[in-house]
Amino acid sequence: MKVKSAWYRESFGKDYLLVYKHRNFEGAYAEVKRMMNWLHLPEGARVLDLCCGMGRHSLALADFGYTVTGIDLSDTLLGEARKQDPEERVTWLHGDMRRVPSEESFHAVVNLFTSFGYFEQEEENRLVLSEIARLLQPDGKFIIDYLNPAYVKTNLVPHSSREENGLFIEETRSIENGYVRKQICITDNQDGPRHYSEQVRLYSCEAFVDMLYTAGLRVERIYGSYDGKDYDRESSPRMIFVGGREGESLQ
Repeated sequence: MKVKSAWYRESFGKDYLLVYKHRNFEGAYAEVKRMMNWLHLPEGARVLDLCCGMGRHSLALADFGYTVTGIDLSDTLLGEARKQDPEERVTWLHGDMRRVPSEESFHAVVNLFTSFGYFEQEEENRLVLSEIARLLQPDGKFIIDYLNPAYVKTNLVPHSSREENGLFIEETRSIENGYVRKQICITDNQDGPRHYSEQVRLYSCEAFVDMLYTAGLRVERIYGSYDGKDYDRESSPRMIFVGGREGESLQ
């Protein structure tokens, strides 16, 4: 009997680039500019972009003069990132965020755009946070950009559809058993429908902070979006955690 692959091994391929083509490099640059104001990193600081995807934020970090490593599990997305980086300013690594293939320590680790909560087993999600703690140098800092569950529940769009370059893209969203789930169907006139799924575990702010502390990480500030406003449980679209290793002080 064929065992079904985990959704994240199937969904981050060529069709992902089509579904999320609206996520541009200009937006990533503005987000990174705000993040750097929060972290106050030294010039040339080593930064790890954990789950870098197609490299938008990694390349923006390199534009700011940092020494950047981007890691992702998707060969397809890493291939796109390398296309965008002909000068090889970023070190691109293929790897799993639960077992990052690096012994280097970093001034900062960033995990952006809800690249967390993918795994069915709770200990696997917690392992990602332990890896972040391991990869940080003693005075290192982190940013984890995650969705705000209360905002998602209030603003969830159950169904949407659109046409892109002759392809029909249909997305269905739901909240089930502690996860926000999305089903994606892409239809064209040649190959028929292609189906993908995505899911992310919903963590309250309190639960997330508890996991961070358990992993040896300390939260210094929680923003509700990249405009720099503090997190509000009901109205903030994001939970952006900024902090460092437990026992170390942020400047």
